[in-house]
Amino acid sequence: MTKILTIALVTLGLSVVPNGGFCQTWKELGPSPISGGFNGRISAIACDPTDPNTIYIGGADGGVWKTSNGGGTWTPKTDGAQTSSVGAIAIDPTNPQTLYVGTGEANYANHSRYGLGVLKSIDGGATWTLLGTAPFAGKTISKLVIDPSNSQVLYASVAAAGGFPELAAAKGHPGRLGPYGVYKSTNGGVSWSLLGGGLPGEAATDLALNGSTPSTVYAAIGRPFGSTSNGVYKSVDSGVTWTKLAGGLPTANLGRISIACSSSDPQRLYALIVNRCDASGNNGSTLGAYKSINGGSTWTSIPVGSFQATYGWYLCAVAVQPTNADTAVFAGFDLLRTTNGGTSFSTVTAQHVDNHALAWDASGRLWLGCDGGVYRSTNNGTTWTNANTGFGACQFYAGISTSPSDNVTVLGGLQDNGTVQLNGTVWGNYIGGDGGYTCINPSTPSIRFAQYQGAGNLFRSTNSGATWSSSGSGVSTSDRTAFFSPVEVDPTNSNRVFLATHRLYRSTNGGTSWAAISADLSNGAGAVRALALSKSNPNTIWVATNDGNISRSQDGGLTFTKMLTSIPGWPRVTREVTIDPEDASTVFLAVSQFGTDQIRRTKDAGVTWQSLDGDLPDVPVNVVTIERFKGKTYLFAGTDDGLYRSMDDGATWTRFGNRLPRCAVIDIRISVSQNRIVVGTQGRGAWECPFVPSAPRGAKK
Repeated sequence: MTKILTIALVTLGLSVVPNGGFCQTWKELGPSPISGGFNGRISAIACDPTDPNTIYIGGADGGVWKTSNGGGTWTPKTDGAQTSSVGAIAIDPTNPQTLYVGTGEANYANHSRYGLGVLKSIDGGATWTLLGTAPFAGKTISKLVIDPSNSQVLYASVAAAGGFPELAAAKGHPGRLGPYGVYKSTNGGVSWSLLGGGLPGEAATDLALNGSTPSTVYAAIGRPFGSTSNGVYKSVDSGVTWTKLAGGLPTANLGRISIACSSSDPQRLYALIVNRCDASGNNGSTLGAYKSINGGSTWTSIPVGSFQATYGWYLCAVAVQPTNADTAVFAGFDLLRTTNGGTSFSTVTAQHVDNHALAWDASGRLWLGCDGGVYRSTNNGTTWTNANTGFGACQFYAGISTSPSDNVTVLGGLQDNGTVQLNGTVWGNYIGGDGGYTCINPSTPSIRFAQYQGAGNLFRSTNSGATWSSSGSGVSTSDRTAFFSPVEVDPTNSNRVFLATHRLYRSTNGGTSWAAISADLSNGAGAVRALALSKSNPNTIWVATNDGNISRSQDGGLTFTKMLTSIPGWPRVTREVTIDPEDASTVFLAVSQFGTDQIRRTKDAGVTWQSLDGDLPDVPVNVVTIERFKGKTYLFAGTDDGLYRSMDDGATWTRFGNRLPRCAVIDIRISVSQNRIVVGTQGRGAWECPFVPSAPRGAKK
């Protein structure tokens, strides 16, 4: 009975403490929302067809949230589910209590993580069953549509996980390579079959169904890197056979494609097409937008211009107002609206750029999901209401910081939402763009570092973050970076600070100015994604590059020796290397990849390595850290499936604490003296809990 209970608790994401011990409980810190009203990226929206106040939103890596009062409050619905990565949500039109969630965010960025299948709920999101693991795990689902005449029939458009290089966000998942395309289920998602009949098994980036004649289905094949198969396809026999549409659609340089079919006039279609990008994601601007008034037989170009910047592979959606086929909205960097069938357009961007999801509710309000959260409009985008209060979907990057002088400060960088700092109970927002790696000086905590993407974009504060000034003097802006530059204060000398691009920089005046001290640490085209300094030996420095080198310096960063090569992992900044605070020769390495040793240790400065995976599930590990307390050694692993702890040198691992969702933990900060663990997640913001449990009231201590 005890074993059964233990398994059940672990399945629910709970820690089990032997001999009647007490289990730590995680507290959500936010931000939800950030100062200014922003929240994390929303990748999917679904509206209850019978109740205008019931809306479901999907965080890109923040799970599904539900409101029953039109966005006034939100409740997380999938915190115990196997993944928090969301690409699509569909509601059964005949029974709105039945929901389907396509996991895996199909927006092709490095942080557009792989999915694990389709989650199904028959009770409005209270409980979930994971279906379709065999065909869909390791991939992403861009759209789910349900046949209104038979709700047991579903279609799913399936694409690759994102990233540059291609599939970087799949992290080596064994199912990552396909086949992609359009899948169909005839039994409510229990089983799925890949559709052929002229439809290629390549990345399907959108779907549309003719609501009046649901045997007519449209599919967008839109591999962002280009393919001769890319285009818009039509089936009139429920997906058995398909025809690639032409009649005015472009035939060259096609990348990602989105399509929409009007509910009020099913012969009216709109398509948005992006230029194919190169292997690094460049040149993905708008190729064009097109309209058909005869079910796709012929198409005419409509004047949207170029509104997706150079990364339309990341932001591409189109939707038609349900009762008016002339009103359509196109999502890119900005949001464009036509009210005359595409003759002219106006910009109706909400408070934040980078738009991903569109839906109208049962009362006619337009809902928008973007990199700043979720917004609603009663006039098709002319004005917007912020609906970001009460849910947490922010995506931290590695490099969060806590202060040694208090137990409330958290400083970190967010995807597309700048640098944020928790000042007591309020999150302040500083320095725009994508917030990056941060650092707090351990000797003088009022000195802090933050940045935005790109080389040299470093800022320094001397008053605990109240004001910031540029601190990148001496760093070449032409250096390659892992999107950001890891920056660390030497724990043995607070005037010495290190920063890494594709090479290592050192400051000897507390970060005011910098000088490069190393050669290129990559293989010639990469950059440093992780930087670790020893607390016991100021000459020991380790770096990891995004092209697989794990290198060690024993002379303070002047020269490095490659200790490991071809180590896979995430291409952006990480905290994958940790040096034992008491022994500079002992180093821990986290590997964010399936099918390999995800936690490794060396005791001889990198000459030999041992696996500490023990019974840890085969899941990417993003960060590993070590702490000691009262003679015990604690190892913590931040994985794509939450936080794990080992107290026996990696032989056994257990999920740590109650309430932390099964989301990607990207960073860990521990202060034993403050009895505090803080984690940064890539989709559910920051969380904190005690390092050791407190006894309940009335118990003996």
